[in-house]
Amino acid sequence: MNQQSGLIEELIEKGEQYGKTTLELLKLKTLDKSSDVISNIVSWLIVVVFAVLFFLILNIGLALWIGELMGKSYYGFFVVSGFYALLALIFGIFRKQLIKNPINNSIIEQVLEEKAP
Repeated sequence: MNQQSGLIEELIEKGEQYGKTTLELLKLKTLDKSSDVISNIVSWLIVVVFAVLFFLILNIGLALWIGELMGKSYYGFFVVSGFYALLALIFGIFRKQLIKNPINNSIIEQVLEEKAP
């Protein structure tokens, strides 16, 4: 009987160790996936910042050039801002198909992606 209680205690101890190890593994996998997603977002943000700066300067130059062609510099800014208002309307209407769904799918793919050891 004493041997059986020793085996049961050993089994319970190993079960506790297995539970703790499984929990630790889950924490590490979660940390790995979240750090992967966050680093991907940060790297894309850096690219987006430089792209925004490029397009900002390009748009100012384009607005000044169009304004020069039209006779008044502020006309060029009106034309460029009208173009962006039209784009904002289009993206507002189709935002789920063009922006939300692709971003959701990308994040889900990254989280579910298995890494090779």
